[in-house]
Amino acid sequence: MGDESLGGGLELRASDGEREAVANRLAEARAAGRLTLDELSRRADLAYAAQTRGDLEEIVRDLPATGPAEPMRRARRLVLSLFGGSRQTGRWRIEGRTRAIAILGGCELDLRHAEIPGSEVVITCFAILGGIAITVPEGVEVDLSGFTLVGGRELALAETRRRPGTPLVRVRAFGVLGGISVESSRQREP
Repeated sequence: MGDESLGGGLELRASDGEREAVANRLAEARAAGRLTLDELSRRADLAYAAQTRGDLEEIVRDLPATGPAEPMRRARRLVLSLFGGSRQTGRWRIEGRTRAIAILGGCELDLRHAEIPGSEVVITCFAILGGIAITVPEGVEVDLSGFTLVGGRELALAETRRRPGTPLVRVRAFGVLGGISVESSRQREP
């Protein structure tokens, strides 16, 4: 195996409890705004696949053991598209309740690199002669509800288990001649 420590012996193998502790630490880092959902998902996969303690240490090497979180970005409360398009992608902050409104236009909300403090976020969508597309990382639980008139709501999530530490994303979708879709997507680099 090549990695050696403890006076020339093989490196100690990681236990299930140690893997779970690292996953919890990653979830805390996400809640503090240090990791995005995408980063949490990628690192949690590595933690559960880790063979040695050294593998686990590498996953959290750049995270502080404890302490206050860095100052966070201001949360977006409204994403508006009026006769055009708007996109919210990359690293941005969403918390509590947010509205997405598309009137004769389209909105795109990409949550894969978003900072989402807390255990739940509610996105209320209004699409009138327009569309709203929301992308979440694989393993995030989504609750889609609402009503559309001559439009549609679509939920297309990958068949994966919910990742520990990820928030619940509640989408309240209301449309008239418009559509709202929520889909999960594999991780991508920012």
